[in-house]
Amino acid sequence: MLGRVRTAVAQLVGGLGPTPGAQRPRDSPAPPPAPPGPSACRGPPAGGGGFSRPAFLQLSSEELQRADDHAGRAVQSPRETRRRLPWSTGYAEVINAGKSQHNEDQACCEVVVVDRRCSPRCNPAPKECTGEAEGGRKDLCFHYWGLFDGHAGSGAAVMASKLLHLHICDQLRDLVDILQDSSPAPLCLQSDSRALPAERNRAPLTQADVELPNDALPRFHLEKAVSHESLVIGAIENAFKRMGFLRPELLGNEFTHLEFPRRIQHKELGKKMLYRDQNMDGWAYKRIEEDDLKFPLIYGEGKKARVMATIGVTRGLGDHDLKVYNSDIHIKPFLSCVPEVRVYDLTQYEHCPDDVLVLGTDGLWDVTNDREVADVVTEVLMGYEPNDPCRYTVAAYELVLRSRGVLKERGWRLANDKLGSGDDISVFVVPLGGPGNYT
Repeated sequence: MLGRVRTAVAQLVGGLGPTPGAQRPRDSPAPPPAPPGPSACRGPPAGGGGFSRPAFLQLSSEELQRADDHAGRAVQSPRETRRRLPWSTGYAEVINAGKSQHNEDQACCEVVVVDRRCSPRCNPAPKECTGEAEGGRKDLCFHYWGLFDGHAGSGAAVMASKLLHLHICDQLRDLVDILQDSSPAPLCLQSDSRALPAERNRAPLTQADVELPNDALPRFHLEKAVSHESLVIGAIENAFKRMGFLRPELLGNEFTHLEFPRRIQHKELGKKMLYRDQNMDGWAYKRIEEDDLKFPLIYGEGKKARVMATIGVTRGLGDHDLKVYNSDIHIKPFLSCVPEVRVYDLTQYEHCPDDVLVLGTDGLWDVTNDREVADVVTEVLMGYEPNDPCRYTVAAYELVLRSRGVLKERGWRLANDKLGSGDDISVFVVPLGGPGNYT
């Protein structure tokens, strides 16, 4: 609310931003060089986690200053004169209305080449995503899109945008050959699993040649089959764990895991009141005891629910120093860095140019529902030829523009005069059919 009040009384600086495809002023700086191609699986980039905007936007210092303006809130998207994102992906973003100093959202869009894990002496040069590697071996490449919504600072979001795809890449390095082999995944990786294919195709060693460790010998007649899909999911989960390892702290006896319809008062001790715990869908009665007077672990309902009345999410990275207000109690032990992974197999369906995946931070979804997003995207795509790659950038731009609204006397307002989003808004629109030429 404070951010909206600030915005309502601020002067309108910088207008509402240019429309997509607008001509650049003649005196504006020339576009910077195009970004590098596919990135190899390497160590963390230099520079660490300082504040920045996504590199693929290639903002000049003047454009960066405009993007950081809380009053004008100009929508930013990749310029048509610069290198397009992989798969002709569309992207747009806008800063918040004043709730934080900078835009705390971060985005990443990469094509990543996964090298086989090699010995410490091995130092392969970066490779393009050509599909072929040395010795006729196939590279493993993946396309990566990431949106990260920071809160109480952008540090964790910046680090995740720069490093998470590298951790995923590292987790996949042992799987390069396994994922390209139709046979079931081995339960154990032998010491020579990183050798070249020619070496692995030699006659297998017998028990007389080498003694296998006890945990590598089969112990059961039936073994659980593990799919390649499960291996990729496990790699993603492990990458998140590497990025967000927990730092548990003792919490003491300050909170109750039980949920009540409202806070219990001391005078209600001994009375029976409705309650439920984490394993219950329904409600039941229990007699109120002294322990029930503790503050509830989850406070509030719906989008207003907060863990220990402090944070609105339970899955994320960072927040190691976050404490309950006016206390010494750390919240980190209640937060999980393990992601929810869902799989959509692109090979199982035929996609047309209008089939897209929309990724957005809560600045979008707080004011725009699924149906409205679909309607906006459909409306935009119908106005462009199917093989026009800028159509997806325009769709992302329009989603951000409509969710932000227009600055009026009573703050940022949507077309229906409801409050627009005062939060940072970031949106990817990814064509599911890939970057092919459509007719």
